[in-house]
Amino acid sequence: MIQRVREALARHAELEKLLADPEVSTDPKRMEKLGREYNALGKSVPTLKRYEDAAGRLEQARDILKNEADEELLEMAREELTGCENELDGLDDRVKRILVPRDPDDLKNAIMEIRAGTGGVEAGLFAGDLHRMYVHYAELRKWGIEVMSTSEGDLGGLKEIIFMVSGEGAYGALKFESGVHRVQRVPKTESQGRIHTSAATVAVFPEADEVEMAIDPADLRIDVYRSSGPGGQSVNTTDSAVRVVHAPTGITVTCQDEKSQHKNKAKALKVLQSRLYDRMQADKLAQESASRRSMVGTGDRSAKIRTYNFPQNRVTDHRINLTLHKLDQILAGNLQELSDALADADMSERVKTAGT
Repeated sequence: MIQRVREALARHAELEKLLADPEVSTDPKRMEKLGREYNALGKSVPTLKRYEDAAGRLEQARDILKNEADEELLEMAREELTGCENELDGLDDRVKRILVPRDPDDLKNAIMEIRAGTGGVEAGLFAGDLHRMYVHYAELRKWGIEVMSTSEGDLGGLKEIIFMVSGEGAYGALKFESGVHRVQRVPKTESQGRIHTSAATVAVFPEADEVEMAIDPADLRIDVYRSSGPGGQSVNTTDSAVRVVHAPTGITVTCQDEKSQHKNKAKALKVLQSRLYDRMQADKLAQESASRRSMVGTGDRSAKIRTYNFPQNRVTDHRINLTLHKLDQILAGNLQELSDALADADMSERVKTAGT
């Protein structure tokens, strides 16, 4: 493991030099990518240096025990050996977690899509609740939010919303939100006070840039039309809404929130790039052995992952069997406890797999 620790420290030093290179500084996208890797690795450098130092002192103590005859030096070496072994044991789990290969997409911005599922009007209202929950969480993390596309439902709910969350580690923190979210509560439209079950689906993609996911313009069909609001009424007097269809895959993206056709087209292409990149990564994952797939991040967006029970103020994440009686706090954006638990479960599984 010491060799891998030294490689990680050498990579940190290499990144520092690259970021100071004038050629790199003229390439904003490369600077951003390297900067994110440098900052993420930099948080682990003190722990890695402690491990390297303890390992070095351990080797010195072993050399003394092999080659020295002086009893006083031997006693000091034995004490140093025991101390270093204890220190390394204490750092072992933390260092293993640092050295587990990380998904480079974790540092990227995230594109999130929320759609109302089963449950009619109530599903749309719940989709709106989920959107507000993620907006509040982003605010707490000091991330930016940009709405890409919205389709409103009845009573202030949402049929669908697509938005980008911008900030370091946004995708890594939000990727486990993909799946079916189920709500149990008395709907506003229920006159008998009966509890109904409704659902909304969430999909999370890493933001892809043009280098990672180049799209052949010949593969695109782009339609423009007049944007509409709830009930189908026209909200613009010009054909500013854009629909982009990727012919090889059939993926379709529509954007109509901006008054400018060019802005809607740019947003639609950004979403399309990220969906295609996500599909490419999913295909790559499918080729890997099942043992390497995380129990909390399989990519199966049809799987029920979480239940929000209003009468009991309860949220249950079914992947890790975690129940928190903090529904009100979680909907207010306090997702960190859930996020940390999911990330920890994923990391524990990855550490276990890396050790086999």
